[in-house]
Amino acid sequence: MEKLTKKQVDEIRKRNQDLDKTAVKVIAQTAEEIHTKILKRDKPDLKLPVRSLANVSYSKTRGYLEIGRQKKVRTLTVNTVKTFAQTMRMMSLSKSLIETSDFATKRDAYYQSKNWGEAMFHEQTESDAVMDDIEALFSVNKINREQLRFLPDEHGGAVAGELVVYDPDIETGEVERIDCTRFGSGAYSIPSSVEHLSFETDASFILAIETGGMFQRLQSHKFWKTSNCILVSMGGVPTRATRRFIRRLADEKKIPVYAFVDCDPYGISNIYRTLKVGSGNAAHINQFFCVPQARFLGVTPQDIVDYKLPTHPLKDVDIKRAKDAIKNDPFFQEHKPWAKAMDQLLKMGVRAEQQALAKWGLNYVLEEYLPAKMKQIEKFLP
Repeated sequence: MEKLTKKQVDEIRKRNQDLDKTAVKVIAQTAEEIHTKILKRDKPDLKLPVRSLANVSYSKTRGYLEIGRQKKVRTLTVNTVKTFAQTMRMMSLSKSLIETSDFATKRDAYYQSKNWGEAMFHEQTESDAVMDDIEALFSVNKINREQLRFLPDEHGGAVAGELVVYDPDIETGEVERIDCTRFGSGAYSIPSSVEHLSFETDASFILAIETGGMFQRLQSHKFWKTSNCILVSMGGVPTRATRRFIRRLADEKKIPVYAFVDCDPYGISNIYRTLKVGSGNAAHINQFFCVPQARFLGVTPQDIVDYKLPTHPLKDVDIKRAKDAIKNDPFFQEHKPWAKAMDQLLKMGVRAEQQALAKWGLNYVLEEYLPAKMKQIEKFLP
């Protein structure tokens, strides 16, 4: 791999140092405010965003589901002293992790609490809830859980194509240059946290793919080379790391994102919708993890007709999911072409997989389907 220039390394290090400084500053300010109230004999409190669907709306301007202005106030009282103490200890752990260039998984954080005396957690669900509260608290300062150095246990997806990733070593600070065109039949694995990564690319677009099998076909035949693109395997509903990776890459390099998923209510209303506008249950983090610029390449309900694809009947759960999306989901209510497409799928009563295109040949998808689609980008569903 090529070596980076000293200027490139310095720029990457400065960016990550600035992110860390911001997180530490916000933690310290929050602690200082609480300390000041205690010295004044006032009851300290924390104002946390209400994380419920009732406090969520779709922002047409920002392009994602966002948290509302409702707050819940956690005041230090006899009844809340344990949760309050746990919240402060978790913030302290985060500050320590940032300052020592370390990290903790959600499971690590739970076991760390076993040294917190009466503030320890008895179940991981308790520590997860406090961690979510802290992320929600700091989300107003544009800080997410990964920047607080709390990482999910799962990794992200896989990446192949016209992209170079710069990844600083957490111990030495040396920056690795990772060329995503040089993995042979394999691919680059997105790490649990992508905040420290930097990118270099001349790719024309990012293709986010639902299934590992379809990703592997496009990767092995180097579709990324003929189409000058970056392939990302989502592996079903994309993880936080995968969504954040795509979002950061698309934002920083100003390149479009196209989603290629199965044509069924789950692929559309769960996988694609989560990628594009986020989750209602986690609206406080959608600003970081959704990809508003994503467009739906396929497979569409109309593709089933146009390409005479093999299908399977919609299951009861599919029908319920589709009807719920049309009736209750702000995304579908705002985007009428999507409500129309979902209604078309219901009337057809069928669903189709990406792999159904293999009816016309194993490589039909990369030789015919995708090239034809890329000539009609203006017709993509929103």
